[in-house]
Amino acid sequence: MKTPALFACVLGLSLLSVPGSLQAQRELQRKDCVTRIESCEAILREFQSDPATAIPSAVLARARAIVITNQFKAGFILGVKDGYGVLMAKKADGKWSLPVIIRAGEASVGLQVGGRAIETIYVFNDDRTPRLLFTQRLNIGADAAAIAGPKGAEAERTSDEFRKAPVLIYSKARGLYAGATIKTGFLSRDDKANRLFYSTEYTLPEILDSDWIAAPPEVQPLMAYLQSIAP
Repeated sequence: MKTPALFACVLGLSLLSVPGSLQAQRELQRKDCVTRIESCEAILREFQSDPATAIPSAVLARARAIVITNQFKAGFILGVKDGYGVLMAKKADGKWSLPVIIRAGEASVGLQVGGRAIETIYVFNDDRTPRLLFTQRLNIGADAAAIAGPKGAEAERTSDEFRKAPVLIYSKARGLYAGATIKTGFLSRDDKANRLFYSTEYTLPEILDSDWIAAPPEVQPLMAYLQSIAP
């Protein structure tokens, strides 16, 4: 007689603990989103602090969107297994949008042979190219022509070649020179992460264009920094 009663008690206690477990899981997942955004901010700041990798102000002034990615290699000469990034777009009023979390993968090993990670910044010179992410996966180098952007002493080389290129790529990889054609893999939406982080049912297109979603404290440093270097 005691066994059914004990079983019922244990079952009841386990059911009561489920909401708490789900909440704890959501908090952990949101912390992971925060880590991704903060690491992308750190990547951008590190790029800009080094004259050898800094994106010239003339390039940033023309930017219509920017993507910062952190990708992980599966092994030597095996390419990238997985990665993430954030996309931000410049709105009609000149202000930068909220950062939208995206996926990044299948990068070429030519970018950084022997490294464990590939940190890359993509500067989009038009509004059309980043909007390909609204409906499909964007393959850099296939869906949109991409070339290495000018750095440091090359800043004055802001020729038509760079103005007309849909995507300029900045990477810490050695051997890349301005104007070199590059194929880096794909970028795709991560609606699940954005819904979780922003606590909204809106997805990438609405978040980029919105002026009704409040910027959480965790994204404000990145937004302020990008606005300061690319007003």
